[in-house]
Amino acid sequence: MKLIITRHGETEENLSGILQGHLPGTLSAEGIRQAEKVALRLKTETFDYIYSSDLNRAADTAKKIVEFHPGTRLEFVQELRERCYGEFQGKKKSDLGWGTNDTHTVRIQPKNGETIQDVYRRAELFFQRMMVKHQNDSVLFVCHFDIGRALIAVITGKKHTEVESIEGLGNTSITSFEIYKSNKYKMTRFNCTRHLFS
Repeated sequence: MKLIITRHGETEENLSGILQGHLPGTLSAEGIRQAEKVALRLKTETFDYIYSSDLNRAADTAKKIVEFHPGTRLEFVQELRERCYGEFQGKKKSDLGWGTNDTHTVRIQPKNGETIQDVYRRAELFFQRMMVKHQNDSVLFVCHFDIGRALIAVITGKKHTEVESIEGLGNTSITSFEIYKSNKYKMTRFNCTRHLFS
């Protein structure tokens, strides 16, 4: 399977330092530009299937991409949603005593939310299903910060406790893999955002 993982464009909530989790999120003007840029970058790629989180910020990014792939099926799935932050959703990181760019949120265990282990397991089950269904296909995932890192951890054989060690994914960054049987893989790009500067 050839797999590309991208994150949604910047949101108004990203700018405000708000934890979005399962909230829909609204692409900012810059986020729309980023979505258009990544769509142009992926224009020449061939996709058999595109899967996107059903949350608005990812779905709106995916819709920009699929404009250049009108014959490719786009499916919105809950499995690619961001981590649910439960009681912290909709709150500003600064109000919780965190810095805007803090990534240690993987360690928290929010009430009525998901732990990073929960997200890792969700990523693992989804990836396993995709490997069975799309073993010989080219696939795109449009997702979010923590679920994206969890997917990368699963693919590269890391444990859920190592998700935090993976560099934070930039908005509309591209990470790509060639994945073979027996859990072998080749990472061809990681967290690449050069399209935003062209």
